[in-house]
Amino acid sequence: MGKRKALLVSFLVVLFLPDWLGRALAGSGLTAAEIMARVDQTVSAAQDQEIRVKLVITDAKGRVSEREMLMLQKGGDRRMVKFLAPPEHKGIAFLSLPGGLTYVYLPAYRQSRRIASHVRNQKFAGTDFTYEDMEARRYSGEWEAKLLGEENGRYRLELTPKAGTVTDYGRLLVEVTTDSFYPVRIEFFDKGNQLRKVMVQEKLEKIGAYWVAREAEMKDLQAGTSSKMYFLEVKFDQGLADEFFTERYLAR
Repeated sequence: MGKRKALLVSFLVVLFLPDWLGRALAGSGLTAAEIMARVDQTVSAAQDQEIRVKLVITDAKGRVSEREMLMLQKGGDRRMVKFLAPPEHKGIAFLSLPGGLTYVYLPAYRQSRRIASHVRNQKFAGTDFTYEDMEARRYSGEWEAKLLGEENGRYRLELTPKAGTVTDYGRLLVEVTTDSFYPVRIEFFDKGNQLRKVMVQEKLEKIGAYWVAREAEMKDLQAGTSSKMYFLEVKFDQGLADEFFTERYLAR
C-alpha cells in the first residue's frame, strides 16, 4: 500500500510541476511557444526586405531549369513575388496579404485572381513551393508548438495547427538554431501523417542586424522533385512603399 501511495505522489508531482521547474529539467530556459515567437521575430525583424532570387528546379528525371525572381516583403504579413526570367515565366506574380488573402497574376490572362483556400496546396508556377508555402505568415500565431528536444545547437519542435488555422499540413517538424533562432529545417507531413516535403535553409549570414539564409531548398519526396532558391542580393529596410503589395502592382 505504501509503495502505491508513493507512486501516486510521484505522479502528481510530475503532473503539477511548476512551469519554470519543468523548463529547467528539460534543459531549456524557453518554452516551445517562446522559441517560435523568437523565430517569427528573427525572420521578420526587418521593416522590409528586397531579395533577388535565382531558382533552380530539378524534375523527377533530373532535368534542370532556372528562373529569376524578385521577392519583396514588408513586416511579417505582406509578401510579393514576381518572376523576372525566363521569358515564358516573366511577369507571373504572387501576393500575400494579412488575413490569409493571396493572389496570383498570370500575364497570359492579363488579370489577377484570388487563390481559394481549397487550392492553396497547388504548386506555384511549377515549383515545389505551394501557394501556402509562399505566404508571409507567423507560425507562432497559427501553430501549437511542442519542444521535442535540444541537441547540437538546435531546438527540435513539433507544430500542429491551432483551431481555425487553414492549412494542408497535419503537422510540421522544425529545427531551429539555438543562437540565432533561425529555422534551418522543416519537415511537412500531410493530414494522413505521411512525410510529404522537406525544406532546408543553409549558409546563414548576418547582414547588419538581421539573419538570412543564402540558400533554401524544398524537396517534394512524393514527386521526387526539388526547387532551390539562391538569394543573390538581399536588402533590408529600403522603405518599400505600400503600393508594391497591391493587386494593381502585380500587373506592372
